[in-house]
Amino acid sequence: MRASRLVSLILLLQTKGRMTAQALASELEVSVRTIYRDVESLHASGVPLYGDAGPAGGYQLLDGYRTKLTGLTEQEAESLFLAGLPGPAAELGLGDAVSAAQLKLMAALPSSMRVRAARMTERFHLDAPSWYSDPERSPLLGPVADAVWRERLLEVRYRRWQAPEEVTKVLRPLGLVLKAGRWYLVALGSSRISTYRVGQMQAVSVLEESFERPEGFDLGAHWAASLEEFQARQFTGEAVLRLSARGWESFSFHVLPAVTRAAQRSAVDDGGWVRVTIPIESVAHAAGMVLRMGAEVEVLEPDELRAHVASQVRRLASIYLS
Repeated sequence: MRASRLVSLILLLQTKGRMTAQALASELEVSVRTIYRDVESLHASGVPLYGDAGPAGGYQLLDGYRTKLTGLTEQEAESLFLAGLPGPAAELGLGDAVSAAQLKLMAALPSSMRVRAARMTERFHLDAPSWYSDPERSPLLGPVADAVWRERLLEVRYRRWQAPEEVTKVLRPLGLVLKAGRWYLVALGSSRISTYRVGQMQAVSVLEESFERPEGFDLGAHWAASLEEFQARQFTGEAVLRLSARGWESFSFHVLPAVTRAAQRSAVDDGGWVRVTIPIESVAHAAGMVLRMGAEVEVLEPDELRAHVASQVRRLASIYLS
């Protein structure tokens, strides 16, 4: 455990430069006193590590010092070959680079780790897109990724759901996220950071003008916060449903995980059926879900949703029973 932490400390300083003892302690989830002891141990073993006192101080490695590829555990080596990156990397134009990097990593590993890492790629495969949907084609992903990487302004003609349907914007591209087989661009517009689906872009142009990224911007943290905010805005009301045994069994296949969890929390027996209270996005959206389930579900509340479903059923009857 301690040996692994010492390697991690070196790698942190190697990648981030100067870091305070408190920052190192936070990253490694240990006390500052433990960091002091680790630094002394590294000094004793000959690692060229020095520290400066004061507000702008901290520890850093001597310029030019680099560690070799050592210190990997078997599980860490295996995980590098289970990253699921070849497909997305190829979309970004990095497929050959990833293959070459994996080949070099495999050659650098001890023979015992090499066998286990090879077995990992033979026996496990990550297929990110969900069932019943193909990965979205994003022909403009290349130039978008180029703008992200080189910190260049990006002019985008974008198709959206609201009117006007097509808009042209100049964006500061901050990062790309792959979610369920779809690429999303996180970018700063004129006033705020927003998310744009790359597959909806009609045309892009990478401009020569560069930009500065917002200080302290964390793509992963921003994405997580955006998802939480989206889910909070997604549901605008509630509905009470009555589900047959068969409907209750298949309910989770028709709704989002958050709706399933709400149904499970509120489920009560209702004469052999199950009564649940769930959040809904809109009356029209909820009606579509109810109609897909047919006679296995009955809407109890709200009256507006019950009336909407009844109206659609009458329309269907007029088509099929006329």
